[in-house]
Amino acid sequence: MDDLGHAMASGGPDLKMLGGGQPARIPAMNAVWRRRLEEMMAEMGGMERALTTYDPPRGNPLFLQSIATLFRETFGWEIGPEHVAVTSGGQTAFYFLFNLLAGTMPDGSRRRILLPLVPEYIGYSNQGVSGDLFHAVTPLIGKTGPHEFKYRVDFDRLEVTPDIAAICASRPTNPTGNVLTDDEVSRLSHIARQNHIPLIIDNAYGAPFPGIIFADAKPFWEPHVILTFSLSKIGLPGTRTGIVIGPPEIIRALGSMSAIVGLSNPNIGQQITQPLIRSGEILRLSREVVRPFYEEKCRLAREAAMEAFGDDIDWYMHRSEGALFLWFWFPGLPIRSKELYDRLKKRQVLVIPGHYFFFGHDDESWPHRHECIRVSYAMDEAVVRDGLRIIAEEVKAAWAEASSGLANA
Repeated sequence: MDDLGHAMASGGPDLKMLGGGQPARIPAMNAVWRRRLEEMMAEMGGMERALTTYDPPRGNPLFLQSIATLFRETFGWEIGPEHVAVTSGGQTAFYFLFNLLAGTMPDGSRRRILLPLVPEYIGYSNQGVSGDLFHAVTPLIGKTGPHEFKYRVDFDRLEVTPDIAAICASRPTNPTGNVLTDDEVSRLSHIARQNHIPLIIDNAYGAPFPGIIFADAKPFWEPHVILTFSLSKIGLPGTRTGIVIGPPEIIRALGSMSAIVGLSNPNIGQQITQPLIRSGEILRLSREVVRPFYEEKCRLAREAAMEAFGDDIDWYMHRSEGALFLWFWFPGLPIRSKELYDRLKKRQVLVIPGHYFFFGHDDESWPHRHECIRVSYAMDEAVVRDGLRIIAEEVKAAWAEASSGLANA
């Protein structure tokens, strides 16, 4: 993250920033935000509500009501405002949830969060105030086409021990773009309910908004399920607005934590989007603008990868079912992904080495975790294409150097 921050601040025109999670600037969505800001300025009291008042710690009451109404009327979920809380971004929501449910308990015992599938979102990994919080299950890996594979939950190895406080998964998954199937989500929900623990589903990229999801996947909720959403990937990362839907007792606790940590949460994202949520327009924008935009960028990036890597080496991309990333696997890679990262950084291409996404997984000797990298395709097409070309060159060079070393030996 330090490398990414310095690169963003001082990187020159040749920098290929393919490592961060910055969403693209979609012109049609930027026009919506501009329109809403103009409406707020023209409306009596609009600016004041957005900038000059503290909202309640749990969020603006009208915003909470609009979220509850949207999901109740669209999906038939039996929820009200008491099931909804706002946090200062999705990352903060997970900091609150993980430390509320897991970590060191008053009796001195420790509880953990179960990740049914890794690799998983790197932003979870260091959230525990009392140390490591996670236990992860090794995924099933299936090759689904030429140079394509997919991770699946290994339910035979999924065990909920007494120290597990919750099950958590992102859908679609950052870093891989994997989408848990409706059946997988239903089975995870059943397991959580049987063990009297929550199932947490991170929808930062998912359904119904921002809708950066290319597979068939229905939004899911049950009374023991905690859902998180964000305004970042629909195009408002600067507003730092996270949304949590969950059991009222969890929601009340999140409100108390917001009050203690920050008194209140940012107003402006709630004020910008509240009419869009109330009217349902946010669903139309996600379906008709955001998803097609990223689906086309994904298609172009995958084509560029096929062209760059060719058939000279053994390589695979995870099946892209959503989010903003391509996840590459190079079986038998003769260097670790961290060394590949260092080599790419010297050529002004920034990616994320794969091993960081396997936290909570105890088998350090598993080579797969050191054979993968995450690449963002949200940047301009020319930047993505050029970056992929350089990545392919370095991977092929690593194989050539290894072959040469063996020949000389």
